[in-house]
Amino acid sequence: MLCLHSLQEATEVFKALSTETRIQIMEMIYDNNNLSMNDLANILGVTNSAVTLHVSKLEKAGLVQIKTTSGKRGVQKIVLPVHDRIIIDMFKDTNESPLPFYEDSIAVGHYTSCDIHPTCGICTPKDIIGELDDPRVFSYPERFKAGILWLGYGSITYNLPNRLKAGQSIRELQISFEISSECPKYNNDYPSDIYFYINDTRLGTWISPGDYGDRKGLISPSWWPAPLNQYGLLKTLFINEKGTFIDGTSKIGNATIEDLNLDYNSRIDLTFAVPKETTNCGGLTLFGEDFGDYSQNINMKLFYEYRRNKEAQDA
Repeated sequence: MLCLHSLQEATEVFKALSTETRIQIMEMIYDNNNLSMNDLANILGVTNSAVTLHVSKLEKAGLVQIKTTSGKRGVQKIVLPVHDRIIIDMFKDTNESPLPFYEDSIAVGHYTSCDIHPTCGICTPKDIIGELDDPRVFSYPERFKAGILWLGYGSITYNLPNRLKAGQSIRELQISFEISSECPKYNNDYPSDIYFYINDTRLGTWISPGDYGDRKGLISPSWWPAPLNQYGLLKTLFINEKGTFIDGTSKIGNATIEDLNLDYNSRIDLTFAVPKETTNCGGLTLFGEDFGDYSQNINMKLFYEYRRNKEAQDA
């Protein structure tokens, strides 16, 4: 799958697909992955040089690749598609900080502790780990390869990398993840109160609208059963000097980055929790890079500045 993070980044793809002939070429090679340049020219009723020009534009955009093979009439150039899907982020993030940052990706199976209660499960891109609704499987070593997990209530904690160096001061955390509620089978209208913590500080609560299963997840494996969680919502948790926000605009708590008391020696533990006693106890599902609609794990950006700059501003 090709993920493009802005319209500007997608410019070459738009150009490559701007003619009917190149769209026809893409449709044909998805239907038949054994078509040569000569085959395409014959089917389209155009010259070989014209097909070469069109294919070169598709290749430049990263949409096709050329495989050279031996045929009855000498060497043949087979045109193959590269991606099964293309996702383009249309929204430009205007909340991006100009500060330098460290960025890390944490797989959903790399949690450091958990308190799991059914309904629950954890799976790799190839198979289900152990049995469904058995919390013990969350301790199996295969969990480090997990691409999706879910729980009816409880919590799961991840240790986030702290790459700060001496003299650097953290100014903002941005943590993005694909998430949904957890309902037996699925229910698009199934609210769940999901609590967020950094270390022992409660950041706030976000209500997940539902557990989505009305269609298959865009990047979920073909074997993934229809009744199970299919996709979630891509959300970003912001913690800065103004408080804690979802997607940069919806404030969910008053905890600020200063309240966390983080420095370059600090451990940074992120906890997702759904307490049993909360009003909307609808569980949670976390999707990794091989499941759901978005090819990403739990992604973190840690924005910082040098301490002397902060002290000068405060003076």
